[in-house]
Amino acid sequence: MSAQHGRGTTVSPAARAGSLPASSNEPAAPPRVAGNAVRFGPRTRRVIRVIAPVVNPLVLRIAGRRHMPILGIVHHRGRKTRRLYATPLGVRPARGGGFVIPLTFGHASHWYQNILAAGSCVISYQGTDHTASRPILVDRAAAGPAYPHYERIALRLIGINEFVWLADTPDSPAASTA
Repeated sequence: MSAQHGRGTTVSPAARAGSLPASSNEPAAPPRVAGNAVRFGPRTRRVIRVIAPVVNPLVLRIAGRRHMPILGIVHHRGRKTRRLYATPLGVRPARGGGFVIPLTFGHASHWYQNILAAGSCVISYQGTDHTASRPILVDRAAAGPAYPHYERIALRLIGINEFVWLADTPDSPAASTA
């Protein structure tokens, strides 16, 4: 599994092509930070903030249940408030064990930051609670085997390139949240 701890970098197009800068005095372009192609403007973020408090409680009623293999619930503790949160997310079991979650809204997502700070969370998936720990940022190639072909295509089309892989720790009590 190709993994990156923290933010990864990709090579700039000029470096990828093997070309050098026009003059030796010009520095090469800095490598670009790898990320998802999904970029929302301020208006879209405002709409999401208004809709989420209405939609999330409805989704929480069906997520994490046996009949809902696409959605899971990530239970995490706020890194600043220490409050417990339940976030419905697209969760898939990884082939090598653990779970893979797409970073749809990027590194700034509160649930992702909270899991990084705590180092663990509890994932409710198909009616069972799993304590998951050691969040690692992985690319699409590493996360791909966890998804059926049609979902891999959809994730690629909407520009999701980063995923969080969490190791399943079954010997830990699922009741402890972070």
